[in-house]
Amino acid sequence: MHPISAESMEARRLRRGMMVMSIMSALIIIVFIISMNTGHIRLTPLEVLKTLFGFGTDKQVLILWQFRLPRIVISVLIGAGLAVSGCIMQGISRNALADPGILGINAGAGLMLMLFISFYPTTAAAPVFLMPVLAFIGAGLTAVLIYALAYKRHQGLSPNRLLLTGIAVAAGISAAMIVMTLRLDPDKYQFVATWLAGSIWGTNWEFVFSLLPWICVLLPYVMLKAQTMNVLNLGESTATGLGANVSHEQVKLLGAGVALAASCVAVSGGIGFVGLIGPHLARRLVGPKHQLLLPASALTGALLVLTADTIGRSVIQPSEIPTGVVTAVIGAPYFLYLLARSRS
Repeated sequence: MHPISAESMEARRLRRGMMVMSIMSALIIIVFIISMNTGHIRLTPLEVLKTLFGFGTDKQVLILWQFRLPRIVISVLIGAGLAVSGCIMQGISRNALADPGILGINAGAGLMLMLFISFYPTTAAAPVFLMPVLAFIGAGLTAVLIYALAYKRHQGLSPNRLLLTGIAVAAGISAAMIVMTLRLDPDKYQFVATWLAGSIWGTNWEFVFSLLPWICVLLPYVMLKAQTMNVLNLGESTATGLGANVSHEQVKLLGAGVALAASCVAVSGGIGFVGLIGPHLARRLVGPKHQLLLPASALTGALLVLTADTIGRSVIQPSEIPTGVVTAVIGAPYFLYLLARSRS
């Protein structure tokens, strides 16, 4: 028998990765179609099709184009953004448990948004395009704090120290947010409670257009950095020996990951565990090379959030279960499983 060459193994891995991503894309399309038909007011597949091509009634147009489609598109975008953000953080920290929610990045973005909401005259009039910027500022300051506390000279970023620091910072920010809710009036408190539960509250096209530039700019940038992330995964000393400026690349990638998480949090609320589950499932399916792992993570995250949102809208109609609650039901046991496996 002839030994399998490295080129043959690489080609096989590439074919497998492309097949997995094709299946993921098909599943997203299927759930997308199911989600368009899901809601308190039922639309048959034929009615959805007619409405998409401009032949629906005014009521059907309103339901599909103004309520359901923006929310479905946002679910796909935030799922992809949060999963890629988690993939970045797991890559640069070499910590399988890293996630923007667990590390406190989402909490930092939420704290800044809560400060803005607390002092802004009306929640409804909050400028949509400003909110991702504010979330990025809050998440960026939190990331700088976590990085400064977890980084040690001559040792770099310790995976365990990064995780523990992030959890501690997240706990502190969450406590501050709870205290701040005591001074909110009932309307703003309801909005904050909805946000904290991880409900996708940005459900019109304005929110889609406020999030789209962040996703369209940052995702391609991160994909271009796939080879750099492969090198960083080899360890700091090896990466430096191969000519990589480790600290510089870590900061740039961390900035991209923070921006992705913050922009998604600005329109989705505190949806957790997507950045943990998406990259893990993708890594099992396509392997550790980031050329395949990053797009596979994006597709996995998009499918996860879209499915969770569809389930949340359909289980207890006419009420809804927040998307963050559904992802937590899936993600919390998975996190405990990974934690137990990492300690064994």
